Amino acid sequence: MSPKVLLCGNVNKNIVWAQKEVEQELAAVAEVLPFTSKSRDEFFKDLQGKYSEVVAIYRHNDSANSIGVFDAELISKLPQSVKYICHNGAGYDQIDIKAATERGIQVSHTPGAVDDATATTAMFLILSSLRQYWRAEVNARNGKWKSGLKPASDPEGKTIGIVGMGGIGSVVAKRCIAFDMKVIYYNRKPIQPTPSFECEYVSSLEELLKRSDVVSLNLPLNKNTQSSFGKEQFAQMKDGAVLVNTARGGVVDQEALIEALKSGKLASAGLDVFPNEPEIDERLVAMDNITLLPHMGTETKDTQHKMEALTLRNIISAIKGQGLLNQVAEQK
Repeated sequence: MSPKVLLCGNVNKNIVWAQKEVEQELAAVAEVLPFTSKSRDEFFKDLQGKYSEVVAIYRHNDSANSIGVFDAELISKLPQSVKYICHNGAGYDQIDIKAATERGIQVSHTPGAVDDATATTAMFLILSSLRQYWRAEVNARNGKWKSGLKPASDPEGKTIGIVGMGGIGSVVAKRCIAFDMKVIYYNRKPIQPTPSFECEYVSSLEELLKRSDVVSLNLPLNKNTQSSFGKEQFAQMKDGAVLVNTARGGVVDQEALIEALKSGKLASAGLDVFPNEPEIDERLVAMDNITLLPHMGTETKDTQHKMEALTLRNIISAIKGQGLLNQVAEQK
């Protein structure tokens, strides 16, 4: 009897881009169950019924629309048969890793698969913020030409400070170098081996903030980073600097961000993520000196396919007894 795998994504279509991998590779080693639960309560009942023998769960953030996040309550309801939660996404703050670990459930994510697309989004936000492209486009679409636009800033020669030089941060760095920007970065410790591209490690976040013309946030959201970028950090930045966030909205204290934009401490900002998605604070929407995107970091068919396929390969590897390919750091 083949092990059962639950595809927990969108109720209407659980796998969008990697259907071939499901039909051929995953179906060859497991019985694949579609996700049909339309509410959290219905899901809890299904876990005692048709999902009661599931060994692995493919999870996409879309499932939160019907059953909510994989918090401690939900994980406590999972049948004892569940050994793996394979998450489609690099960030996994919607999963309670501590609760999963205590249940003996291993969790994977998709680092690497998201790097290029998210870094490209960050690069767009950097350029738009420096060159005020968003406001310029609004002018063009409303027949205002250059009315109200002031001379902007070139990226060339500017210092980009990357907070969190992981996979995404490294690709952001290489894209910035192509625009003749100087790259400095802050991690808890220097990257080893030394990156192949030109960059400078700084030993404190304060030093990075004082030296950077643009600050790019590329760190995960967890209990240590929640609202960690706040009033103190904005005060340490250069006057007229730019903040770009493609990480998670929750890592930034939104009130402090709004104050920094209103006061002119920040000349501009580029945001792809927000603390209460899909809601965007109306005060941000009303500002014409920032670029806002609706979490577009990985919204490409190419990257979505890579993410789905990598999630499924984690399941296949685990079922074959070869372990997860991308187990989350907290469980290593």
